[in-house]
Amino acid sequence: MAVPAPGLPARVRIHEVGARDGLQNEKTTVPTDVKAEFVHRLADAGLTTIEATSFVHPKWVPQLADAEQLFPMVSDLDVALPVLVPNERGLDRALALGARGVAVFASATESFAKANLNRTVDEALAMFEPVVARARAEDVRVRGYLSMCFGDPWEGAVPVEQVVRVCRALLGLGCHELSLGDTIGVATPGHVRALLTALNEQGVPTDALGVHFHDTYGQALANTLAALQHGVTTVDASAGGLGGCPYAKSATGNLATEDLVWMLRGLGIDTGVDLGRLVATSEWMATHLGRPSPSRTVRALGTTTQPHKEQ
Repeated sequence: MAVPAPGLPARVRIHEVGARDGLQNEKTTVPTDVKAEFVHRLADAGLTTIEATSFVHPKWVPQLADAEQLFPMVSDLDVALPVLVPNERGLDRALALGARGVAVFASATESFAKANLNRTVDEALAMFEPVVARARAEDVRVRGYLSMCFGDPWEGAVPVEQVVRVCRALLGLGCHELSLGDTIGVATPGHVRALLTALNEQGVPTDALGVHFHDTYGQALANTLAALQHGVTTVDASAGGLGGCPYAKSATGNLATEDLVWMLRGLGIDTGVDLGRLVATSEWMATHLGRPSPSRTVRALGTTTQPHKEQ
């Protein structure tokens, strides 16, 4: 039963990351045709933004080495299909295949910038400058991912002002949207509100922000609700709760898209997503991965568990 709460948006856009962020951390490589079917099923479930793959060097993320083969298999879909690009070479590869949305990935901390990009924070920003400029010149939408916004496994707590500085730098480069990443899942709602407020105070508008929570300590939905109460309307999630980060061992699965949709439906917030089809998709992918989905909603509504009548 939907019971709306005051002060929340009427609609939320889900930025689905399961096909990229979800599969990049798998121990075994998923066949390209299965990945393509996954993206098609996600689109059929009503998701309108599906991050398809990553044009990074195969040495660094071998699970996504088939980007050139995969993208043409899904590019006919009538949905946004952004892809990750680490540098100009990655951008070249994406543009050659007709990608109309790209994402760069920065870090709020020096330790993770070194681990993930082998650069300092400022060196990474300098590397992204021509990437963003060229993408914008091609009328390609650019998203900026910012990792370690709430905590870092090497550095511990991350000062809010440190995150704000890098966010402003990414917007200054020309990113259309920023995704605030709780990469190791240590955020709590008060911290989320404090960061969003600080960003607004420094000229970063809420409508340029999305949130990307990991559920390490079971806080992803609570943190999402705090962001929605602040006015955020873009939320990253991964079908079936797949994912993590290969360069931060304490980064567990992403917020499950099904769990997010269940909460938003209960709040009367429109997503355009068919929850039944989404659950079926995650169950299907779980059979290919050889393990059950960690999503609580998939377990509650799925056909492989005891029957549960959806309210």
